[in-house]
Amino acid sequence: MGDGSNRTIAVTGATRGLGRALVERLLELGHRVLACGRSSENVARLGDLAPVDRLFARQVDVTREADVLAWAEEGRARGFDPDLVIANAGRINDPAPLWEVSAEEFDGVMAVNVSGIANVVRAFVPAMIRAERGIFVCVSSGWGRFTSPDVGPYCASKFAVEGLASALSQDLPSGIAALAVGPGVVETDMLRQVRGTGVGSNESPEEWSVRAAPFFLGLSASDNGASLSVPD
Repeated sequence: MGDGSNRTIAVTGATRGLGRALVERLLELGHRVLACGRSSENVARLGDLAPVDRLFARQVDVTREADVLAWAEEGRARGFDPDLVIANAGRINDPAPLWEVSAEEFDGVMAVNVSGIANVVRAFVPAMIRAERGIFVCVSSGWGRFTSPDVGPYCASKFAVEGLASALSQDLPSGIAALAVGPGVVETDMLRQVRGTGVGSNESPEEWSVRAAPFFLGLSASDNGASLSVPD
């Protein structure tokens, strides 16, 4: 599908970290963005980035299917029918051995990182199939390909994301792609939650987005089923 202008891209988890930086870059490159986040205050700030004909942002809890469907339907009614969806919303557990992670926290991580993506699939993929085009990106992690101590719930969720993307790719007709993409190690609140406030040596989300936005825009139907990483 190339990286030409006038694309419409949907981004979940768009109000902080990687999602926020990616939305800013996509808007700078001239694209239209359908965005969502969980915080109403952060969604309001996001809305200041561009006029309403180029950015449609709403408060959405991706774990609630009705919220996701309503966001997608309202976006389409306003002319935001994305040909690229980046399911980026994520949550990580506070670092601890698995037996010390509460059932509530474990379920919360899985709900956002796995069920949340499934909700976004249901909201957008049928329209892509009707249009016979579209790219659906499941944002994964290095911790979806290898493991580390104290992040068992997050690893489990991102391994599930890799499997979900691969299985989804086999369900799709020709011309549409689903794939998993690992963003790499970026200085975000989630990274600091696990590694502490003194990490500091990794690139910022803003720096990352300069490489990431063209990468996402360059994905095509030939990438269906792939497990990729944003290039260094």
